[in-house]
Amino acid sequence: MLGQVSYEKHGGQSEVESRPGGEHARSRARRSRTAAWRVPAARTLPCRGSSSRAHRTWRSLMGKVVLVTAASTELGAATATALAGAGHTAYAGIGPSPGIPVAGLAELEKQALLPDRRLRPLALDVADQRSVSAAVREITAECGRIDVVVHGTGPVPRGPVECFTPYQLAQIYDAHVLTAQRVNRAVLPQMRERRDGLLVWMLPPADRAYEPSYLALHSEAVMLIDHLAVSYARELAGFGIEVCTIVSRACATDGGGPAGLVRPDDSETAWAYDGQYPGLAGRVDGALAQQVGTRMDVVRAVEAVTSAVDSPKGNRPPRIIAARPSDRA
Repeated sequence: MLGQVSYEKHGGQSEVESRPGGEHARSRARRSRTAAWRVPAARTLPCRGSSSRAHRTWRSLMGKVVLVTAASTELGAATATALAGAGHTAYAGIGPSPGIPVAGLAELEKQALLPDRRLRPLALDVADQRSVSAAVREITAECGRIDVVVHGTGPVPRGPVECFTPYQLAQIYDAHVLTAQRVNRAVLPQMRERRDGLLVWMLPPADRAYEPSYLALHSEAVMLIDHLAVSYARELAGFGIEVCTIVSRACATDGGGPAGLVRPDDSETAWAYDGQYPGLAGRVDGALAQQVGTRMDVVRAVEAVTSAVDSPKGNRPPRIIAARPSDRA
């Protein structure tokens, strides 16, 4: 059970402590030291072990090995469950602060116990390189490889740009860009060696990403991720590794709800903006609430990811619009 999984402490200086940032960074670093979880021994896959003929036969029948980095969100959990149901071995990365209710985690745990599902909940803090590296080593030790990585979406910064502190900007950049970079750097060496693999990114549709009022930081983050995915696609093509971007309003379900909003720390400056533009913050929040994806949006996004994973190498589109007709662009 996930409730039985415990953190393991790591010594030494953390990645955050090595950067300037004052007491906030040191406090975050202390929390990061307890970032790497372990799946109970009963959960280990039967493909662990030698390169015997039986081992190779099992690997050939198990489908692809997929790491879903944000399975503690509604979209991520649904993606991992669907991939496992499609015959793949899906590792569901559960972060230290799950974005779905306890009931959702219990359902994920229940699905993992089904005999015909290869769903493996795995503790994964993408904000900590040691946790990421440990998770990748564990998966590789059990299955010999990672074929696919599915990246989730980050939180939505909402407010005037001036009101966000430099430390908050660093956190936003970390949540949207560095989290994926940590995982990619841990996984890509083995993919390059095999000359095979797939990276999947999920992004919200353009109308939400480029919303002008009080969402400039989110717009920049989405644009940066999109450009990052395109750059990875160009640079990895020679190694036989493919990249696919899924555009879906379901990303708003994960990042745009009340729990997924990042508000400015500088409340005094924010009050000044509220006085100058009364009611604007409330109208932006209302617009975000209307754009949060429905259950059908989540289904469309999950189907798009499953389709990309199932498609033969060389036949995957670089971009899949898994959105409503009004979102297509």
